Amino acid sequence: MKAWLAQTRAELRMLLRRGESLLVTLGIPVVLLIFFGTVDVLPATEGERLEFLVPGILALAVMSTAMVNLAISTGFERQYGVLKRLGATPLGRPRLMLAKTAVVTVVELVQVVAVTFLGLVLGWRPDGSVGLALITVAVGTVAFAGVGLLMAGALRAEATLAVANGAYVLLLLVGGIAVPLASLPTALGAIATLTPSAGLAGVLAAVLAGDAVPAESWLVLGFWAIAAPLAAIRWFRWE
Repeated sequence: MKAWLAQTRAELRMLLRRGESLLVTLGIPVVLLIFFGTVDVLPATEGERLEFLVPGILALAVMSTAMVNLAISTGFERQYGVLKRLGATPLGRPRLMLAKTAVVTVVELVQVVAVTFLGLVLGWRPDGSVGLALITVAVGTVAFAGVGLLMAGALRAEATLAVANGAYVLLLLVGGIAVPLASLPTALGAIATLTPSAGLAGVLAAVLAGDAVPAESWLVLGFWAIAAPLAAIRWFRWE
């Protein structure tokens, strides 16, 4: 427990030192919500647009913070030998990953508050459970952090940078965030439903609207939340 708390504090200090990166991480979801929430580019009325956009932007915030930023920062820490020194301590891979995920969760809480507040200002009115939505965000964080740490621990830093950004763009376009899955071609839509972003966005949309959550969305999100961290622990290398 002491080793995990010490590593969590160290991770938080390192995060705060990267002020510019942190500002971009916090700002991108807000900018996207303002743009898509005020510009008529989606085939829906204003109310329907926000009901789709806000859960999608929340999912995007989780994906960008827990997968992309975490993967890239950890990948370069590994390349520079920072993680090699940690590997010689009693910390262990599971507690390192838990510490990094905990710090990511702190950032996401700020993002959730900012996106929710802006959504309300734009006219979004959720009818569902806020508590269940926060639990869903936590599960999504575990899933995407697992994916990010798997990349960082198995690939070279440069490859992690490319793969993480490529996955971000791909999931943004076909993962149920920027475009509804129903608008995609049938075959592509069927594949896209299996992505963690589609699972997270689908559960969030239903939970915040007060609707029944499709069983397949829970199954997909739950699968990634279990499989990704286990895979990261199994294949993560210190150097």
